Amino acid sequence: MSDLLAGPVEVAAGLGVHGADAVDGSAPASVRQALVARDVPARLAAKDPTLWGADAEATAKIRLGWVDTHRRGRELLPQLAELVEELADLDHVVLAGMGGSSLAPEVIARSLGRPLTVLDTTDPGQVRAALADRLERTVVVVASKSGGTVETDSHRRAYWQAFLDAGMSEAEAARHFVVVTDPGSPLEATATEMGVVTILADPEVGGRYSALTAFGLVPSALAGVAVTDLLDDADALAESLGRDRDNPGLALGAALGAAATTGRATVALTADGTGVDGLGDWAEQLLAESTGKGGVGILPVVLESPDAPGASGPDVLTVSYGGALGPGQAPGAGVADVAVNGPLGAHFLAWEYATALAGVVLGVDPFDQPNVAESKENTARILAAGPPPEAPSFTEGAVEVYAPAGAPGDLAGVLRWLLDGLGEDGYLAVTAYLDRLGDAAVAGLRPLLARATGRPVTFGWGPRYLHSTGQYHKGGPRVGSYLQVTGAVTDDLPVPGRPYTFGELQAAQAAGDRQALAGRERPVLRLHLTERAAGVAQLLDAAGRTRT
Repeated sequence: MSDLLAGPVEVAAGLGVHGADAVDGSAPASVRQALVARDVPARLAAKDPTLWGADAEATAKIRLGWVDTHRRGRELLPQLAELVEELADLDHVVLAGMGGSSLAPEVIARSLGRPLTVLDTTDPGQVRAALADRLERTVVVVASKSGGTVETDSHRRAYWQAFLDAGMSEAEAARHFVVVTDPGSPLEATATEMGVVTILADPEVGGRYSALTAFGLVPSALAGVAVTDLLDDADALAESLGRDRDNPGLALGAALGAAATTGRATVALTADGTGVDGLGDWAEQLLAESTGKGGVGILPVVLESPDAPGASGPDVLTVSYGGALGPGQAPGAGVADVAVNGPLGAHFLAWEYATALAGVVLGVDPFDQPNVAESKENTARILAAGPPPEAPSFTEGAVEVYAPAGAPGDLAGVLRWLLDGLGEDGYLAVTAYLDRLGDAAVAGLRPLLARATGRPVTFGWGPRYLHSTGQYHKGGPRVGSYLQVTGAVTDDLPVPGRPYTFGELQAAQAAGDRQALAGRERPVLRLHLTERAAGVAQLLDAAGRTRT
């Protein structure tokens, strides 16, 4: 445990933030004092849309509902209780959603030990496996704020066809769906045509801030979570948000802002093992997509464990997270600079509040995502016109290597070349367009490469990361290098009613993002696995040999 955690703790409603004062105190001038002098805590609690400047005001006016959405969310509780009772025989809950529509429910289910299948992929193998799992007992929550998310629409189509192919009538199939979307979205109209249950979400809350809206509550309730507890925890914390003292959200936000503006803009996130599981993946999206724009931003790195490579460094702020601490329990994990411990519902609100404060400090709009559409537009063009012709630079075993000109001609060498190009201020983003269940071992690339370089290395599953860290890759500081891993599809799956398959969609998304990244004039290395299991093993072996 870091000595910084021995300092004072900021506590409210059972949520404690340790070590924040020391981080803020290491800055030339206190960020917290500057925020208090501008009355920012009270103004944010009152949903003041002017906090982020004139250019952001219009967006902020319609995106500050998260401050008190947990109170409005109580209006859903009777409907949720009735829905849970009506669908009691459908005990396999599948959530089809991307980014903010899926990350929070996954954290909730994992932390509270409830079964939930999250489908946030276009990998045909992973989709096919989901469709084959207890279909007759499945309820599919189709969640999309915009109502036009291509991945989620594809999942909806695939499940609808699967239910019909299983012999269900359209009315019987409709009972197996629950749609969560914003009022007036295209998905609401589609749901009406399908005859399925529709639950409308809070339209004044953006996707990554939607943990305590219908997007988080509906799938969690169906999975057996007592969602009232989440709302109660957030409500208890909300009383502290306008205060200058005893405000954990302020302490965390000031620490994030102070670190980011004094050379520690990388935030390493690690669980401390006290009962909050996977929060780092949710916070990763929140921080990266909210702050990574205009050439600045906070780069989150989700660690596998407190002692994983990347937990320390001169430009790294390490933040641990966990559940409420019992008597005699110490905060933090490993080398943590800041520790956040408390109930899960309070975590969500505190991190959202802290991220919005960090946006004030950095001078960015934390509610827009101006660069996310670029890869989507590229994907649409590729689906319409076909993939661009590409030839591998060389092939080694089960790995085809597509490398920039001048790169070495062997797998370990090209990985070492990519790492050497990071310099003193760069980071490496590893993105895998694979099956995150069947090909899970490929995530081992992150710690291996992080140990080899000493620079920040992130890992994301495609296309999931396009809805989270993808904004930072394109809008944040132009110091990233990118390693994309794709894989051969041996058993493709059509998207019903569309002129493409899941495999073609997955390939187009990967190619579209490569085009967007290459336009930033940063290195993009693609490794294509012609045989997935053998290729993953090769990659891990080569990555292990890059260490100097």
